[in-house]
Amino acid sequence: MTVPPSAPLPSPVPDPLRDPWTAPMRRALDEAALAPGTGDVPVGAVVLSADGTVLGTGHNEREATGDPTAHAEVLALRAAARSVGAWRLTGCTLVVTLEPCTMCAGAIVLSRVDRVVYGARDAKAGAVGSLWDVVRDRRLNHRPEVITGVLEADCAARLTAFFRDR
Repeated sequence: MTVPPSAPLPSPVPDPLRDPWTAPMRRALDEAALAPGTGDVPVGAVVLSADGTVLGTGHNEREATGDPTAHAEVLALRAAARSVGAWRLTGCTLVVTLEPCTMCAGAIVLSRVDRVVYGARDAKAGAVGSLWDVVRDRRLNHRPEVITGVLEADCAARLTAFFRDR
């Protein structure tokens, strides 16, 4: 079926689960854009309070700092904890462009965030549903809600471009 050029494009179908997280994911993508300048993989993260206030941000800084734990999620969680003055981030949401790894998934559980929202899946190292599912392991004392696929194509494209140029 061919659509005549004068016909209006169909509106995207609203997604009540993912649409509220589009703006925060764009903020995480902006944060991710800072990483490649130092040779780091473009992953960005934002921690939001229950009312949507940004409490912390981070982008990968492993290459820049020589710190193997300097993942976007860990840096954003640290900044949020400093902002609230406590390690428990109850009521908060972590928004990140790439599915967290096992280290970051552990930090998510330990920080007690209520929700994790991520864009692109990580079939090689993802620990929030792809390769492992650390955050929803019933043996742990905290299991945040998980929302996947927010701006997935944009998040994946940024990573693909980075690795293609390497």
